[in-house]
Amino acid sequence: MASVKVLLIGATGETGRSIANGLLEAGGFEVYALIRPASVAKPQLLDLQKRGVIVRTCDLTAPEEELAQALAGIDVVISCVGTTDQHTQINIATAAKAAGVKRFIPCAFITICAPGGIMYLRDEKEKVYNHIKQIKLPYTIIDVGWWYQIATPRLPSGKLDYAMTLANDELIGDGTTPSAFTDLRDIGKYVARIVVDPRTENKMVFAYNTVTSPAGIFALVEKLSGEKLEPKYIPEETVHKRVAEARAFSETYPYDATKFTPRYAAEYQLSWGIRGDNVPEYAKYLGYLDAKELYPDFKPITFEEYIQELLAGTATGIYTDRISRIY
Repeated sequence: MASVKVLLIGATGETGRSIANGLLEAGGFEVYALIRPASVAKPQLLDLQKRGVIVRTCDLTAPEEELAQALAGIDVVISCVGTTDQHTQINIATAAKAAGVKRFIPCAFITICAPGGIMYLRDEKEKVYNHIKQIKLPYTIIDVGWWYQIATPRLPSGKLDYAMTLANDELIGDGTTPSAFTDLRDIGKYVARIVVDPRTENKMVFAYNTVTSPAGIFALVEKLSGEKLEPKYIPEETVHKRVAEARAFSETYPYDATKFTPRYAAEYQLSWGIRGDNVPEYAKYLGYLDAKELYPDFKPITFEEYIQELLAGTATGIYTDRISRIY
């Protein structure tokens, strides 16, 4: 049986590397990475090349004909572009259609949320989804909930700081709103199954590991570490104030992508922390397939296993090559 040719866009990012790992470990895939010419020397890319990933170079904003050539012969395109590059996927999707790509996986990979004014990032992604549907390009949208790696609180002793990029000591509301969580490393393992599954073509899939509350995570960390945490409780009105202020701050001229980072953070808190959007029940209501039902044999990394890794000093931090740690 011939290998499925999969091309990754954003292969050196956190989600992209997880997906590359998942595809390589699963076998049966010929993995390509579409890289901007300026990024060919990235250490993360060199590591992927050593493991068999084939590099194709092309600027994401290149003309459609040039992008189509870069996508020639590819079965599945998986996009993991950054938050500020969402609109580049419109041209890429058009090129994928021209190149005969059999399935396009746009850059979803976030929490569950309905479009239409709740989360700016979600609405930007939806513009891409709409374009894909308008050009009748086969697709699958995959959302994954909130990562373990950004949901775990730091300890007063600093024992976990080696693997933490951002301090996490806040509980939204009373912290008991349920939410779905996923270990970053499992995303690629889910994707390796989803992209070759005929049941998921032209569907949305929710791939997550567990459902718990932030307060439950804090309690688990306390239990396993033996340390007492002192979370900051953020009332609902404060979240709404953060959202209003962040939206006003971002909606200024000229456009400045950095101004949207506080908005993303505040709107995430509104969606999963206050509204309770990021749960399997709401995902099904919105039309998602549930990965747990699709793949009942899948054995995800548990939250407890991840915390044990943190405590043992063997976990790996995220975004360590991009931003300074904040404690």
